[in-house]
Amino acid sequence: MIENKNNLKVGDKLAIHCYKHDGKLHQLCDEAIILGIDSEKIVVANNKAKLTEADGRSYYAKEPAILFFYKKHWFNIIGQLKRFGLFYYCNMATPYIIDDNIIKYIDYDLDLRVFPNGSFKILDYNEYNYHRKIMHYSNDIQMIIKKELTFLIDMKRKNEGPFAKEEINKYYQIYKSISKIN
Repeated sequence: MIENKNNLKVGDKLAIHCYKHDGKLHQLCDEAIILGIDSEKIVVANNKAKLTEADGRSYYAKEPAILFFYKKHWFNIIGQLKRFGLFYYCNMATPYIIDDNIIKYIDYDLDLRVFPNGSFKILDYNEYNYHRKIMHYSNDIQMIIKKELTFLIDMKRKNEGPFAKEEINKYYQIYKSISKIN
């Protein structure tokens, strides 16, 4: 299997589209610069990116972010480099695909928020339970989400992957050298 069939490389720009289980577009992000790509994941970054919601409202993020999308895991991880510390926002979501220079995935509502002091909180149980019923999440999908959330929390507790601060710092240095931000 050839991982990088789109011939993507570090420095290339992509967009990000997030969908819901019913196929409806949920959110768009206008910029993602590739920092690394391999057989397991793609790592991208942006700074004060424009985000557009399904209803057309848009806003700008307030800080740079390093985003990790996985080929085999049902989550993505966003490291947010805020003035007052490194936060993480993790979405329970399908593995990504790239279609026409767009990273695409389906969001499954549950989120893990990690704070600079290492504490974390699972968010959006009510949204998950509501969508699970109205969009008819299969038992298989529900089991995958539960298993992957447990795996994600374990990664966080062990400070592995993106939760290792040196991993975020490494990619942020690559981003700064590509984008010329200070």
